[in-house]
Amino acid sequence: MVVMRSPLPDHRTKIVCTIGPATRGEDAIRGLMLAGMNVARLNFSHGTPEDHEADIRAIRQAASELNRNVAILADLPGPKIRIGEVRGGSVLLRQGDRVVLTLREAEGTSSLLPVLFEGLPESVEPGQRIFLNDGFIELVVVSKTPEDVLCQVITGGPLLSRKGMNLPDSRLSLEALTPADLELMAFGLDRGVDMFGLSFVSAPEDVERARAFAEGRGHRPFLIAKIERAEALERIDGLIAAADGIMVARGDLGVEIPIENVPIVQKQLILKANLAAKPVITATQVLESMTGNTRPTRAEVTDAANAVFDGTDALMLSEETAVGRYPVESAGMLARIAAAAETGRFSVVSGTVVPDAIMRAIELSGAPVEDVLSLDVHRAAASLDISSIVVPSLRGVTARRLSRLKGRAWIIALCADERVCRSLSLSYGVAAIPSGAVPSDGEMILGLRESGLLGSGEKVIIVRRDLMGGVGTAHTFRIVTPAQGRP
Repeated sequence: MVVMRSPLPDHRTKIVCTIGPATRGEDAIRGLMLAGMNVARLNFSHGTPEDHEADIRAIRQAASELNRNVAILADLPGPKIRIGEVRGGSVLLRQGDRVVLTLREAEGTSSLLPVLFEGLPESVEPGQRIFLNDGFIELVVVSKTPEDVLCQVITGGPLLSRKGMNLPDSRLSLEALTPADLELMAFGLDRGVDMFGLSFVSAPEDVERARAFAEGRGHRPFLIAKIERAEALERIDGLIAAADGIMVARGDLGVEIPIENVPIVQKQLILKANLAAKPVITATQVLESMTGNTRPTRAEVTDAANAVFDGTDALMLSEETAVGRYPVESAGMLARIAAAAETGRFSVVSGTVVPDAIMRAIELSGAPVEDVLSLDVHRAAASLDISSIVVPSLRGVTARRLSRLKGRAWIIALCADERVCRSLSLSYGVAAIPSGAVPSDGEMILGLRESGLLGSGEKVIIVRRDLMGGVGTAHTFRIVTPAQGRP
């Protein structure tokens, strides 16, 4: 039996919103959901366990009251190198000045900054660059001692406590999953978190270690590999295969590689994830100006729309909703930008490239039956102008194969398992609905019409995968046309 839910939104691209001081509490979270949020992100680099536990309760309560399918994504800190606390919470580094990065306990000033990375002195050499705050501040190493690194400020600016540090000229051997990450992962698993973002992964083994840890505790969460290190790009195919989805984390990635290469890499990563039928999130500075303003810049609007044209499944807001002055407005604006880009996708050349490339790859690759089926369903929906594809879903695989083609039809996934429902919260154009036992075709159609998700006169495609009594597996789709004179 189909569970009732809200009408389908205008946007098929999924919206990920970071919960923080600006959106803490059920009323604020409810506002984000009504504005278009599909996934609530908890940044475990900030806040206390008590904060996160309260956020989880508030998210679940608001989703239940609104009857929304909203997943919770916990972002693990990983081995991110950070500065410590600075005096007054912020200091100003000026171009040409010198600053000491120290392992000693100290309160940060414009001339002395504590660093939370014991391996810093042995990791850098004179002449090498150090970036702070996602690359907005650039230092160059002058000299070093076992405890201190003396630097000259090449590009200055304001610096807040606990901001990140990047060493693009050094090759670091850091474990992507730290003991602290495992503790936080256990905390999240015990409280029903659906997804985990794995920071600074560089190899498939990083994802496999996280999965083994979760499975050892009796869980199988959705694992998102955050692509933000140059080493990750060298092993990207294996990482995509090992993970359940990826995030294009443009902040650290834009410091690890030449910043002018970020747009190219973003397009390559999105295409690779689409080809593998794995959802992909585009993140960092999506609508950053809305942290303090009611409207984004034209460049930000264009950037977000281009990510949709590239084939991203989801767009993520960070500071905009965590600490910004206009969190609900930011989520609503991003949803409107996505909806407009989706509507215009097939009227601009760039919007057609990703679906066409995927279809060609399927046709030429000796693809499995499931891929061929998804291609045929996509073409049938486009040819007959069908607005809904119904997929009874045990694991979400078929729904994701259809999602990557970025068609106009909604993919209504009826899931017996609520965890599968929430895992589909990141997949483009998928409306996942808890259904209990898999209903018959007739029950599905009647239930969806009663809930308002299907119009009474609409054609619909039903996609099924049935076991045939030991003979084999049947992959089929049926086009259902309403009977004349009946609803």
